[in-house]
Amino acid sequence: MAKKQLTIEEKLQAALVPVEEQPYKVPENWCWVRLGTVASLYRGVSYKKADAHSIKKENDCLIMRGGNIGEGYIDIDVDADNVYVSSELVNEEQLIKENDIVIVASTGSKKVIGRAGISFANYSNVAFGAFLMLVRPNGKTNACFIDYYFQSELYRNKIRNLAVGVNINNIRANYITELPIPFPTLNEQNRIVRCIESLFAKLDEAKKKIQEVLDGADLRRAAILHQAFTGKLTEKWRRENSVSDAGWQDVYIEDIAQVKGGKRVPKGMSLTVENTGHPYIKAGNLKQGTVISDNIMFVPDDVLPYIKKYTVNVGDVYITNVGACIGDCGVIPAEFDGANLTENAVKLTDLECDSNYLAKYIASEFVQVEIKTRIASATLGKLSIANIKKIKVKLPTFSEQQEIVRLLDNLLSREQSTVTACEKALATIGVLKKSILARAFRGELGTNDPSEAGAQELLQEILAS
Repeated sequence: MAKKQLTIEEKLQAALVPVEEQPYKVPENWCWVRLGTVASLYRGVSYKKADAHSIKKENDCLIMRGGNIGEGYIDIDVDADNVYVSSELVNEEQLIKENDIVIVASTGSKKVIGRAGISFANYSNVAFGAFLMLVRPNGKTNACFIDYYFQSELYRNKIRNLAVGVNINNIRANYITELPIPFPTLNEQNRIVRCIESLFAKLDEAKKKIQEVLDGADLRRAAILHQAFTGKLTEKWRRENSVSDAGWQDVYIEDIAQVKGGKRVPKGMSLTVENTGHPYIKAGNLKQGTVISDNIMFVPDDVLPYIKKYTVNVGDVYITNVGACIGDCGVIPAEFDGANLTENAVKLTDLECDSNYLAKYIASEFVQVEIKTRIASATLGKLSIANIKKIKVKLPTFSEQQEIVRLLDNLLSREQSTVTACEKALATIGVLKKSILARAFRGELGTNDPSEAGAQELLQEILAS
């Protein structure tokens, strides 16, 4: 028995989203439609492991995967670990064409699920895998309009809520075909796309300039430290204070400090989270320039006699000598005066120099390079006490050391303020883009012409074709 053909009116009723299901109100000449009404959906290429290979053969087709999908674009060159299959396994509709939108339909990441990107070219030998879906807008719908909708928070939140699997997130075909989408006239779609592109271009240009400032932060910091520890930063200060350039000396750490290691809690004994008044500083608490007070453990009274000689005092300089953070250094603050020190760190005490100057000097790039050189051939990558003693230090007069610390604190604080401001600005750009998309799909960009014929007329044309 032949299937009954629906009338245009019946097709229109099925295509339109009922008022109670509409996420929000749109302009009068817009309408809410099911995405499947204005675009076709295709599943990706399925193939057996034996059918796939990493080197392209004649008549092969590249299979695009999740890593090729960016936010709003696809990139077939992004993943060097390519997969190819015979073109015989690929259907014509699975070949990527210009204005196709590819969606990540199956992934373990809730952040990535639903990510969509548009193709800006026709490909004769590129298809998409089974963990992806393809949305192909019809010729009377602006594909970029649909692509921008896929970048909106409205869509991404909807998909994240729907695509919940036991071990992996999955998007069913009907999640996409039944997806409500605000639908204006084609002229309005075109205007919205042009407006979004213009606004995004300005934001991207601002982002580029901000990123350039951030990318130069390490170089600027290194330059500041280089000037500080070669005497250039305080040249004017020396002239103003009648301090001779000859005041700078080349010394070793062993010449100006006692170098002592920490102590591990004896085997069979343990620390406690109870505050016994005897904090134990582990390697994880020692960071470049600071001691992290989070997750501090304490030494029980019965363990204390075994490690009480391995304490640090306010003003001591510490250096981590084992692990991923090897070479991190800083000054022990007052709150950790008398704390017990881990065996994965070394303290410099009885200093004949300013402790903050020494800590900053050790943190400088040229000393850190020397540290890495010294541990390159060491057993287990350990920075030994003997090697620490032989670290060279350029040492000016005590008063100049203090002036260098003052200038560095000021300059590096300004630099950090710049970095923080740039990071906040980058985050703001991301928020602004989301806001622009939200307004775009509510008809709030100022592009809508109320006098234009309603979008339902366009929808009828699509349904009739």
